[in-house]
Amino acid sequence: MHRQLVLLSLTSVLLLGAILAHWDERGAPVAADPAAAAAGMAVDVPVEAGQPGADHLFAGGTRPRQSGRDVPATSDLRAGFERARDLYAYANSLAPAVRAGDPQATWILSRVYEYCSAYAMAPADYAADTQAIRDMQLTTSGAMVAARVRTSGRCARFVPADGLSYTVILGMTREAARAGSLAAEAALLALGEPLDPGDEYKHGLVARVQQSRDPESFAALAPAMGIQASGDRAFADQVAGTRLAEVAWQVAACDLGMECGAESSVMVSQCANGGICSRDPSQDFNGFVFDAAVPRQGADVVNEMVDLLLGEEKVPK
Repeated sequence: MHRQLVLLSLTSVLLLGAILAHWDERGAPVAADPAAAAAGMAVDVPVEAGQPGADHLFAGGTRPRQSGRDVPATSDLRAGFERARDLYAYANSLAPAVRAGDPQATWILSRVYEYCSAYAMAPADYAADTQAIRDMQLTTSGAMVAARVRTSGRCARFVPADGLSYTVILGMTREAARAGSLAAEAALLALGEPLDPGDEYKHGLVARVQQSRDPESFAALAPAMGIQASGDRAFADQVAGTRLAEVAWQVAACDLGMECGAESSVMVSQCANGGICSRDPSQDFNGFVFDAAVPRQGADVVNEMVDLLLGEEKVPK
């Protein structure tokens, strides 16, 4: 299990309703892209050399192609990611837009890869570790096993040859950031790989994320605003530098509309990958944070930080 948890730590601890089906080479339905399908477009999607992941990942059949302007908003793409039962199919639906250079599709595909990477890199080992956790019968074993079973089910058609490595995910995130994805820019900062290492850039990036009120960007930035930012003068006068600051950015992301329910990727990933699981299977992220992760005296601090991030005025007592 140690081997698997090392891989998980590298990739981070922190869908579509009706399926328009094609059948791929693995004998399972592949989701057609909703925007392109609605426009009546259907052209062959070639496999191009040098694309992230294995060559066969987006191979097979006839699939709709998107231009960047046809790509749904990031919130719609994220909703697709959260709802998809088959993330291999969802990855295929994003492929044409990614190849066309769309930053939002590229960002969301990197999230799919990150979510599935621990399973995809070694499915048999992942299953063995899940069984080991079940056999331990710890307090959190039941919840952690359920989260890992959900993850492996959604990611089941990915295989090691798809190459969902940390290097590939980092490269895709960088590509999305350079193409204009603010969330990807924020994620690179959290990974210690900002597009520009200068203090002015980093300070400005945090300000841009805050002004955007984009939940994806808030959530992506959150890990960079915790202990990692402590003592960094680039973040002077910003909500940064403590564990509670990181929590505040994530809570704010949920308040802004990011999916943070009991079965959301943020809840499932932190439980499956890090063993940070709620004992209440119906609890959402914010409920869990204030119930179990933040001491009572810290709750007011987090709430004040969230108010500051969202620019909300205090209600007089």
